[in-house]
Amino acid sequence: MKSTQIKRTVAIISLLATGGFAHAETPTDFLNTYQAEARQALPDFTPSAQRGEILFSTVGTKDWSCSTCHTRNPTSVGRHSTTGKPIEPIAPAVNRSRLTNPRTVEKWFTRNCRDVLGRVCSAAEKADVVAYLINAKP
Repeated sequence: MKSTQIKRTVAIISLLATGGFAHAETPTDFLNTYQAEARQALPDFTPSAQRGEILFSTVGTKDWSCSTCHTRNPTSVGRHSTTGKPIEPIAPAVNRSRLTNPRTVEKWFTRNCRDVLGRVCSAAEKADVVAYLINAKP
């Protein structure tokens, strides 16, 4: 068995054994999990902060993007475009509570991907966005 096949198999077994995100507690845990999921369909997939930034700022089906509410700088406080409610920075470098709770991360990816793109994001898209957010520095 090739090294990449072994790594992929270990990642899949790990996902199945832990129920996916049962133990994800850090942004890197989410990145690794989404990457493993993406590699099931795209074996050579590597997350890209650059693609994540593009997706984060892409205007979707409702004429808004992630950056509409979170700003183009994920280290800054955002504002909900409808309610005006402040949104704490989404970048883990300035908000340690971001990308630490599996239920919250999945809830917001599901809701926001549907709102912005009109569909659920793929694991590869999630990995790219997480890579972008991890790399965002104040």
